[in-house]
Amino acid sequence: MNTSLQQLYKTKIVHDLQTRFKYTNIHQVPKLVKITLNRGLGEASQNIKALNSSTTELESITGQKPVITRSKKAIAGFKIRENVPIGITLNLRKQKMYDFLNKLINLSLPRIRDFRGISSKSFDGRGNYNLGIREQLIFPEIEYDQIDKIRGLNISIITTAKTDEESLALLQGFGMPFDKI
Repeated sequence: MNTSLQQLYKTKIVHDLQTRFKYTNIHQVPKLVKITLNRGLGEASQNIKALNSSTTELESITGQKPVITRSKKAIAGFKIRENVPIGITLNLRKQKMYDFLNKLINLSLPRIRDFRGISSKSFDGRGNYNLGIREQLIFPEIEYDQIDKIRGLNISIITTAKTDEESLALLQGFGMPFDKI
């Protein structure tokens, strides 16, 4: 696929969604706002190396440096003090967002073992989609020899769609491989 997803959206997806949902104005058509990647690192409070390796992994996957999230209050049961690093997050917008989505759909998701499609039930009711990935090895930038531990990450795709049906149609237009619908 040599054309970018942004061009695909402008040329084909907008027209398809406009005819399917009978929008009167082109600005009513749902669009992608951002993609948020998030990784919780509970062990980062004791092991700073886990935080550093996760930061470099996400940076190599997305080409953008993640932000370190810190605990808001102390929780003794989890051995966490206040203001201790507990995760990393980053937001992708504009061209980096489309590049990441293209890589996710065409390269990474098909590399999952026994892949039959992603769940079409992971919408939040407001047109946003959440996807959990169990291991970072599905991304082509990550080599097995370079990781210290297999960790997952959460991917949230935020759209301007008002309903889950509109968001599903938008993501299907991009070629997202959903399971039985």
